[in-house]
Amino acid sequence: MKLYYYPGACSLSPHIVAQEAGIPLQLEKVDLRSHKTESGEDFYAVNPKGYVPALKLDDGTTLTEGPAIVQYLADQKPQSGLAPANGTFARYKLQEWLTFINSEIHKSFGPLFASSPEDVKKDAIAKIAKRFAYVEKHLQGKQFITGDDFTVADAYFFVMLTWAHNFKIDLASYPDISAYFARIAARPGVRAAMKAEGLVK
Repeated sequence: MKLYYYPGACSLSPHIVAQEAGIPLQLEKVDLRSHKTESGEDFYAVNPKGYVPALKLDDGTTLTEGPAIVQYLADQKPQSGLAPANGTFARYKLQEWLTFINSEIHKSFGPLFASSPEDVKKDAIAKIAKRFAYVEKHLQGKQFITGDDFTVADAYFFVMLTWAHNFKIDLASYPDISAYFARIAARPGVRAAMKAEGLVK
């Protein structure tokens, strides 16, 4: 399988999941400005949406959208515990979290990546802070988002927290999130993915 990625982008989430599950991936870096891959492919031919991640399977089919990709990867190694079994209520709770992170946190970062007016960026940060406050309360007494086990939701939320650090969003008022972030960052699979993308040494 080949993962099309950009260092530190939301494609880091499936990269982490693959590392955690022990799934070997071929990595193909994408220039998101030119939409060319490191090997010279036209990325629009891979993913007409034009953004990462995209996962090309061994049979040549392609899967896009991070929440779909991480669940697919987790299901390749069910023994990893990265996602509860399909059809269980726990799986729907996982999907609830993936949807929340995708629609309410991930999308809120959009204005910060763009040349947005300062008031728009300020509003985006306020929305992110409100969502973080919700997660902070939820994490009380928990090691991970869904309880005692690291799942694909943690891989996704961790990437959002790396973005918060990059944009100097202060996490000091979220002690449970701060401890959670340090816990996730120390995981060997997480460090291996970040090192492969040149994000840590």
